[in-house]
Amino acid sequence: MTLKMKIVYDPTVDALTIRLIEEPVECEVIHLSDQVAVDIGPGERIVAIEVLDASELVPSLKERGVSLENLVVSSQV
Repeated sequence: MTLKMKIVYDPTVDALTIRLIEEPVECEVIHLSDQVAVDIGPGERIVAIEVLDASELVPSLKERGVSLENLVVSSQV
């Protein structure tokens, strides 16, 4: 498994995804609430965290976006 974190905010659907494993893997989805789900992959590793209606949890998200600290930012998509 390749560990390469990717954080994506899609303002058109107000969803924030934090993906911790790059390649596609089969997951079990655990819903922590109506808004938050965790994708668990092989070996019980966290693959992704998904937040729906993200701007409700972080009110300035749509205006200011996501701030990254102490991370290397890659321009590759």
